[in-house]
Amino acid sequence: MTSGTVSAAASGTWRLGDLTVNRIGFGAMRLTGSAAFHEGVPRDRGQSIAVLRRAVELGVNHVDTAAFYFSRLRSANELINAALAPYADDLVIATKVGPTRDASGEWVASARPEQLRGQVEENLRQLGRDHLDVVNLRIMGQTSVSEHFGALAELREAGLVRHLGISNARPEHLAQARAIAPVVCVQNAFGIGSRSGREMLAACAEHGIAFVPFFSIAGQGREAGAVQAEHDEVLAVADAHGASPAQVRIAWSLRQGAHVLAIPGTGNPDHLAANVAAGAIRLTEQEVRLLDSVGGAAS
Repeated sequence: MTSGTVSAAASGTWRLGDLTVNRIGFGAMRLTGSAAFHEGVPRDRGQSIAVLRRAVELGVNHVDTAAFYFSRLRSANELINAALAPYADDLVIATKVGPTRDASGEWVASARPEQLRGQVEENLRQLGRDHLDVVNLRIMGQTSVSEHFGALAELREAGLVRHLGISNARPEHLAQARAIAPVVCVQNAFGIGSRSGREMLAACAEHGIAFVPFFSIAGQGREAGAVQAEHDEVLAVADAHGASPAQVRIAWSLRQGAHVLAIPGTGNPDHLAANVAAGAIRLTEQEVRLLDSVGGAAS
């Protein structure tokens, strides 16, 4: 399918609290290198900045990032700041807190509740903003998130954060968080072949909360990207639409509900245009059933 001129508006819109975003957004993690975080070869800085600017030109107004998205020579937040500041009024930047990495890039213990303010302020400094539109609490195995989410709710009351979400969450985490403050989104791994995420997908729909799947293209490749042979079912649907398998995976995600937002990430301008164009693909009921039949091997 033709991709270069398709706008993210073709995907439709959803509201994150009082913020309206197109359902196709952009994930910034892959801007930092050819592999995740501190591994791999750093991308060309100029190309990454160009990709961000092109994303906005194509109608993307929802960018997902985090201060811990950095490689040896690149920081996603710094790239966003360099490319997009001063920020458009309708641009929504969502970030995450919780995980902690040291200066060498190694993961260390997850932040304690009292450390979350420092992480929020780090994102503010890097992005050059005085408030964050959306902050997601990335859950790192906790049984209860009440203390951590309560700390973020205090920052929301203080005006440093506009809206709150959770990531890597289970339904009980959502219930705990909603008892403390409004939740506008849940970010979880989910894609074709996934089965475990459907309970949260349904819970978000019930409460009018955005469900934001990540690794919907990469599947089990996760941060390293798609590493497995593609399923025949995906290839068949892609061929029928003159689309790529990645575009079909994005389109399937969006088809799971009006509350689903896609945040595919790339440092490649051609892949960016194709990802945005996936929002215009309209899968038939028969195609959705075929894709739903894919097993969990490439989830």
